[in-house]
Amino acid sequence: MSSTEPGFPASTSAIRRAPLRARRAVSLTQKLVDRLTEQIRSGAIAPGSKLPTEAAIIAAHGVSRTVVREAISRLQAGGLTDTHHGIGTFVREPAPGADFRIDPAQLATIVEVLALLELRMSMETEASGLAASRRSEHQLNEMRKALERFEASAHDAGLSVEHDFQFHLQIALATGNRYFSELMGYLGTMMIPRTRLNTADLAQEDRRAYLQRVHREHQEIYDAIARQDGEAARAAMRTHLANSRERLRRAHEAATRNAQGEPG
Repeated sequence: MSSTEPGFPASTSAIRRAPLRARRAVSLTQKLVDRLTEQIRSGAIAPGSKLPTEAAIIAAHGVSRTVVREAISRLQAGGLTDTHHGIGTFVREPAPGADFRIDPAQLATIVEVLALLELRMSMETEASGLAASRRSEHQLNEMRKALERFEASAHDAGLSVEHDFQFHLQIALATGNRYFSELMGYLGTMMIPRTRLNTADLAQEDRRAYLQRVHREHQEIYDAIARQDGEAARAAMRTHLANSRERLRRAHEAATRNAQGEPG
């Protein structure tokens, strides 16, 4: 997941502004997830009640059946719903004390994104090690598909973010521990820094080269999980996220110096 940024301005002057602009490009799936999540958390769709049918959601939101199914899958991964085949999808009762929230609006600054990266490093490093020892061939194949789709979507900001998230989500699912996948599902694509910040511009890199480097880091994680090497998987994930954190940390320091009029 990490953290790269398609579509950056020709000038690198954006690095001098703090806080930096949040990205507005969000996939149709994530928009639908956000809307349904808000309806569930506000009580508009009550705990224990059945979600509207696919046809009703399609009509209400103007999206495709594929988008609806992906959004429902993500709601389930995030612990908000349960799907009973042949019956429907139902809103889960909130767990006691389930009041943890991350406001997407707060993730428009480098400081907040760095804090989220620290959370991810602690969680996803261990998740990668567990996935290496527990993953099934089917789960490994799903990781491979997400990896290939990410590589093929370097030209499309929204798609590359979606496939980046899916790669990390598949690792969480492969742990066999629902709390990893529920937290990942809750975070959604907002956990990818380039959904909030122009990270390619911050790193002062060509967008495609930036994404290719992230793909190589993903590949190293995948290879370690494929050969069931837990320690190598942990190390590869930690390196991947640490690289993102370090790029953003340096950009934040440069932006702070420039804002204060200090020499670079």
